[in-house]
Amino acid sequence: MESKFDKNEHRGHSSNQPEFGEDSDMGKPVEILLIEDNPGDIRLTIEALKEGRVTNNMQLAKDGEEAMDLLHRRGRFTNAIRPDIIFLDLNLPKKDGREVLAEIKTDETLRSIPVVVLTMSKAEEDILKTYQQHANCYITKPIDMEQFITTMKQIEGFWLTIVKLPPRPKGD
Repeated sequence: MESKFDKNEHRGHSSNQPEFGEDSDMGKPVEILLIEDNPGDIRLTIEALKEGRVTNNMQLAKDGEEAMDLLHRRGRFTNAIRPDIIFLDLNLPKKDGREVLAEIKTDETLRSIPVVVLTMSKAEEDILKTYQQHANCYITKPIDMEQFITTMKQIEGFWLTIVKLPPRPKGD
């Protein structure tokens, strides 16, 4: 079954709680790019952020090549909105998440976008390498569903309410 994310549409979220995630200068929701191929993790991430306090639009890329096409607005992603933050899995098809991170952080137009690595890997080599490639943080995904949702809400609480994300370039 194809989700609306497969068509590069955005899913907005709103709640009755204060809009902590809205940029006070522009009044726009936080733009999130989720780069993830696991349908269960996609669903849990969407649900956790939907229940949160932050108004957001989420774009989804299910492999590394799709992620880079979206970030560079190529092919079917010509109308994609530049994300304010990226949630990146490392173990992706077509182009590995480590390669995606390296490309993002060496591209002058993309490197300022914070990248939160969300992965099952606990390998010290992965942790060290992603920080050397300038990942903004590294989080090992909990296996337990409730812990996963709790972790996503904590990520939201820090990255989308406390942290001041870099402004989008003019015209984005």
